[in-house]
Amino acid sequence: MAIRAVLWDVDDTIFDYAGADRAGMRGHLTAEGLLDGYDSVDQALDRWKELTELHWRRFEREGGDFQDQRRDRVRDFLGAPDLSAAGADDWFDRYVVHYEAAWELFPDAMPVLDELADDYRQAVLSNSSIHAQDPKLRALGVRDRFETVLCAAELGVAKPAPEAFHAACTALDLAPEEIAYVGDQPDIDARGATEAGLLGVWLDRADTGGRPELQRITDLRQLPALLGGHTRFGAPSTFG
Repeated sequence: MAIRAVLWDVDDTIFDYAGADRAGMRGHLTAEGLLDGYDSVDQALDRWKELTELHWRRFEREGGDFQDQRRDRVRDFLGAPDLSAAGADDWFDRYVVHYEAAWELFPDAMPVLDELADDYRQAVLSNSSIHAQDPKLRALGVRDRFETVLCAAELGVAKPAPEAFHAACTALDLAPEEIAYVGDQPDIDARGATEAGLLGVWLDRADTGGRPELQRITDLRQLPALLGGHTRFGAPSTFG
């Protein structure tokens, strides 16, 4: 069955989330005078990234309120467990100003989104919240490329659960075999999509290699050729 749609991850796939997060936090911590508690800017940034991962995985696993996981992340980072919800929100909002100033698409994103537009329907499935991703996609000028934007916080289920991918299939009214999913995480994105019946594509920007069982690309500009040559009869990765 031919691929008819491309389903996209957002952060660190088309949007340079890691770069924006680090640049934004660097500016925020400098403005807040919080760098004195760390040996270096990188140490502070690594701690923020560690807590982001910790609390997001807990949110995926246990559910709950999206805003609460963010507040807990701020409290842990500041070492202030009694910080009020309003105080945590204010601190995060000040960070967001710096973070949004650093928003950028990866250079290969827009050309490939445009190249695929004539031949494939396109949508988003993200392990985030629509309240985070929709404004971001609009600010980056790509929201109109996607028929729909689905996010874990609203779906109530997150990748790599098959139900998350199947919700996107339902939204597009296509069979899993007709959809390719592109993301930067080999297990959460590519393997999860493959196990749900989609064509999972791992965007390995760092070219770490390995995982021969996965379809792998190192640059989005390789994606059109992969989609055009895909047979669904066990063909090995063209770019692995």
